[in-house]
Amino acid sequence: MACVGVFVAYLPVTTVSVSLPAIQRALGASTAELSWVTDAFVLPMAALILTAGVFGDVHGRKKVYQAGLAFSGLGALIALCARSIEVVWIGQAVSGLGAAALLPTTLALISHAVPDPRERGKYVGLWATALMGALAVGPVIAGLILDHFAWRWIYLLSVPVSLIAMAVAVRFVTDSRAPGSRRLDWSGQITAALTITALVYGVIEGGAGSFSEVRVIVALALAAAGAIGFVIAERRSSSPMLDLTLFRSPAFTATTLIAMISFLGLIGFFFSLSLYFGMVQQLDTLQAAWRLILISLASILVSQPAARLMHRWSPRILITGGLLVTAGALLVLTSIDVHTSFLSLAWRLVLLGFGLGFVITPMTATAVAAVPHHLAGMAAAGNNAFRQVGGALGPAVLGAILSTKAANALPGHLTDAGLSAQTVRRIGAAVDEGGLGAVARMNLGPDRGRALGALSEAFLDGLHLCLVIAAALTLIAAAVGVVLLRAPRRHTVPAAAAEPGQRDRASVSAGDGSSAGAGSRAAEA
Repeated sequence: MACVGVFVAYLPVTTVSVSLPAIQRALGASTAELSWVTDAFVLPMAALILTAGVFGDVHGRKKVYQAGLAFSGLGALIALCARSIEVVWIGQAVSGLGAAALLPTTLALISHAVPDPRERGKYVGLWATALMGALAVGPVIAGLILDHFAWRWIYLLSVPVSLIAMAVAVRFVTDSRAPGSRRLDWSGQITAALTITALVYGVIEGGAGSFSEVRVIVALALAAAGAIGFVIAERRSSSPMLDLTLFRSPAFTATTLIAMISFLGLIGFFFSLSLYFGMVQQLDTLQAAWRLILISLASILVSQPAARLMHRWSPRILITGGLLVTAGALLVLTSIDVHTSFLSLAWRLVLLGFGLGFVITPMTATAVAAVPHHLAGMAAAGNNAFRQVGGALGPAVLGAILSTKAANALPGHLTDAGLSAQTVRRIGAAVDEGGLGAVARMNLGPDRGRALGALSEAFLDGLHLCLVIAAALTLIAAAVGVVLLRAPRRHTVPAAAAEPGQRDRASVSAGDGSSAGAGSRAAEA
């Protein structure tokens, strides 16, 4: 049931991503509005995943699991009935609430059902495979549906799967709670949600318009104030949502920063790549799906070997090496153009998947191996939350960069294509009003072919810049791993790091969480 839950949680990620061009054409959405389709799902997941974990610890994980399935099904149903981009946002946001509830509770259910750490690791491996499986089959499902039906039907599968899983869970899932006296941290939740939402809103709207606009300045100021408020609230709370003393462990700090920085670049890259398939190569959704699935399949292929290597090699080697391979793959992708063939693109995407496969499992396992056992769940949830924050910022940041670069380059490419100055000005005005997708909807007569060719070249300019930035972010994450994932040593964390009733001084590993330590706690990841 844990595997079914994580499958339902992650199915909308790639199903929707590969369908963005179809959604854009059907609803006339701008690039900024498409960013919100992705971020409407990721934002509530990032903002509420820690609270959902605490709620399950306090009130019962089975209840939170079933609530997550209900929200996932309801969100899919809302998006299925959408007639405007705003209703799609609402459906995505409700599904994001469901994912926030499912991710921590599915792992907690495994931990409760399989007490032995080494035996538990096998089931966590199945959980990770279900997650990657959802990412892999999502594009294919979307492609098959969009070849025969309207875009909205990509949401249909999640509805019956969620309902069936809820019914089965009533009988077969055993409820559990965490020992101790954890309480809901409302002040931390409110300030975290305010910070994340205001930050992503400010970045998206600033990129679509101008960062000097009053609403953007206000949003970013609210984000800064919310971040300060969150730190104050967590330091004062007797039962914090995220104990800030966890960051005294260099290994936990390293993996958290790596998760946020690398996913900022990678999720932004996936967003840009889906638009490349639709706007530049003019592929249908199924053709795009066969290309995107290569990344997930390659990652699945190496995930189990990576898990076994954790008992022999330091996570510092695995994580940093995987990030370097990922950065290299992103850089070689900068040579793609309008005419890049499937085979020429395929080996680059497979290389990217191999790199990711050697990062994800060791990264989470190292985060939880670096803290006391009773804080392992909080460490895993915190690592996942920062990962989702990076994922939310990715489409916002790289989408804004892509749009700005492409819009600035478009007039030059239009002129080079031989279009008149009047037509260039007309197209520029349409792009300013409705985004890059507006060009395809214009009646340009005999100039249409040359205009779309110029649009593809301008888009490629933006895509290549995004790839370089994503690679640079991945290299920064690798540098963080080299610096902070040091050899194991032990030090103590103040009693504030322990849960209420466990105020003895806890020993925390400040090292790389290597060998059996990381492997045995992988189930908490």
